[in-house]
Amino acid sequence: MKKVGSYEAKTHLSSLLDQVANGESFTITKHGLPVAQLVPAPGAIRPDVESVIAEIHEFRSKHSLEGVAIKDLINEGRKY
Repeated sequence: MKKVGSYEAKTHLSSLLDQVANGESFTITKHGLPVAQLVPAPGAIRPDVESVIAEIHEFRSKHSLEGVAIKDLINEGRKY
């Protein structure tokens, strides 16, 4: 975790927030003593797009709709 002085944190808050959104964490210090931590909010870290796409492909390969027509599923959903 990187350390950042309070003045620098105030001056560069927007940049720090961008870095936190990318998963980095900071300890904010005042007169050299840690007073706060700037960390990503739970669930706020965006997953890597490539890994999400790979997970979707893996899911689709394991869960196929063989023998079922999409048109039949759509028509069944319209009944309700």
